[in-house]
Amino acid sequence: MDLNAFRSSLEAAEPPADLSAPLAALWQAARGDWHAAHRLAQSDKSDDGAWVHAYLHRVEGDESNAGYWYRRAGKPHAQSSHDEEWTAIVTALL
Repeated sequence: MDLNAFRSSLEAAEPPADLSAPLAALWQAARGDWHAAHRLAQSDKSDDGAWVHAYLHRVEGDESNAGYWYRRAGKPHAQSSHDEEWTAIVTALL
């Protein structure tokens, strides 16, 4: 799957079955379901899950909590727009 296919999948009622938890979280976030996205990111203990978790707290406006998760993920605290960061994470994880 590439970025365009991932974006196209957002029109479906459910995320593609083969997505990792971090990608499924980003799918839910793009669909506007922050809570479902957060549950998925929180359930994944990998660095990728921590990166998505950081992004979600940044979207929420909780920069302090986001900073904690960026550090856990080994990523710099993002300074780009939320849309740019979402695209960067999806692209990296696909």
